[in-house]
Amino acid sequence: MKKLFACAALMLAAGATHAQDWPNKPVTLLVPFPPGGSTDLIARTVGAKLQETFGATFVVENRAGAGGLVGAQAARRAAPDGYTVFVSSLGPFVIGLHLTKDPGYDPLKDFDTVTVAVQAPNLLVVPAGSPYKTVDDVVANLKAHPGKMSFASAGTGTSDHLTAEVFWQATGTQANHVPYKGGAPAMVDLLGGQVDASFANINTVLANVKGGKLRALAVTSAKRSPLLPEVPTMAELGYPDVTVTSWQAFALPHGVPADIRDRLQQAVAAALRDPGVAPKLLELGFEIVGNTPAEFDRFRATEHARWKTVIDKAGIQPQ
Repeated sequence: MKKLFACAALMLAAGATHAQDWPNKPVTLLVPFPPGGSTDLIARTVGAKLQETFGATFVVENRAGAGGLVGAQAARRAAPDGYTVFVSSLGPFVIGLHLTKDPGYDPLKDFDTVTVAVQAPNLLVVPAGSPYKTVDDVVANLKAHPGKMSFASAGTGTSDHLTAEVFWQATGTQANHVPYKGGAPAMVDLLGGQVDASFANINTVLANVKGGKLRALAVTSAKRSPLLPEVPTMAELGYPDVTVTSWQAFALPHGVPADIRDRLQQAVAAALRDPGVAPKLLELGFEIVGNTPAEFDRFRATEHARWKTVIDKAGIQPQ
């Protein structure tokens, strides 16, 4: 019995030492989308502060494909040692399991939550030269020509895709969903007029809206954005169900020592609130969250249930 207690004590001590030494080699922030989108921006912004905090290298690795599933699978396969951190939007965390018969991972079991970093509403945007001046214009066209109007998204199962699904359900309409491999390439085609509209993350399109290249018709937040106070909310326009927040979060492969997870959560939360970081994120339309793993767990469960309902109602079959 004494030997058993001694072994247990040694294991605990080894784990604590391991956590204190972390990180002593480069840490990969694995992003399941291409460079240039919201998730990539958060990973790079926070990663730069983590380097300062820990005096170690934090490298962003983009693994795009299948709406984030490729990157999520890679993160699941990573060793649970704290040297791979999964930084993703809500798609791979709470939506992918509902859209894919065999996603190659279980988002509720294969990842240990760290923190929801930020959240932000989406904007319904159209090119500046679009004939659609209001949400009513869009709804009228959708009803007159079902399935014809094209909506770009960062990929199947992403927040912009499913916000569009919520909108179509609320208005009793149909449209043509055009998925891309990330928010950045979707915006290229939207700006070029190859697609008609998008429910894009506010930070992705804010500069182009203010620059007159895109027209914002509505915002999906509960209240108007202070960055675009002239843009009405969907609720104001009669669509309270189209209140959606996109979010980016940090997680770890299941089994990483709790001490490492706690150190990472505290460092990420501090980075988000850093005087050199927070104002820039707020200017882009992000709301800083930085919650605890337990809070993230509860939030994830709620989001998982909500989007399952939306997907089931839309009749989207797992592929």
